[in-house]
Amino acid sequence: MDIAQAKRKENIAEYILYLWQLEDLLRALQFSPEAIYSQLVAPREVDEEQKHIYLLWYMDIVNLLRKEDKEESGHLEHTLHLIADMHNLHLQLMHNPIGEHYRSTFARLLPQLPQLRTMIKKEEISDTEICFRALYAAMLYRIKGDAKRAEAIKDTIELVSPVVAELADMYRKVEQGEIDLFKDM
Repeated sequence: MDIAQAKRKENIAEYILYLWQLEDLLRALQFSPEAIYSQLVAPREVDEEQKHIYLLWYMDIVNLLRKEDKEESGHLEHTLHLIADMHNLHLQLMHNPIGEHYRSTFARLLPQLPQLRTMIKKEEISDTEICFRALYAAMLYRIKGDAKRAEAIKDTIELVSPVVAELADMYRKVEQGEIDLFKDM
């Protein structure tokens, strides 16, 4: 909860990837309140009231996963809506003078997108979601110790990461009013 809140304020991309990882972790714990408490809540050095708040927060995510019929796989609509918002920003930056640097960063990734789309096997999703799914897959390969797969997509991830990082930074700046996309259009 505290980590998620901090990531949401600082970096939307890290927030989304954190929530995706948390979804998988909660699935691995089989949504068991006891397992969630012992693995995720009890180790925290906070008072019992705070521990109860953490447990409720995790169980809220569990309930959302169940409500959205994503107990086995998939990602919460909340994160997918954020990615859609980021993709809308991506589209604006592709045509807006303020997006000049972003466009050059994205141009380096563009030739790899068809290959990524084929690997991910999701033709209907946006380029932005493709990037997130590629980053998440790479993160899972590293966690699982699948060095062969991690190495196979290393070059692509080196192209994806800067795009997502720059898009997340622009998202934060727009959200905080530091830049105005409609100025100078």
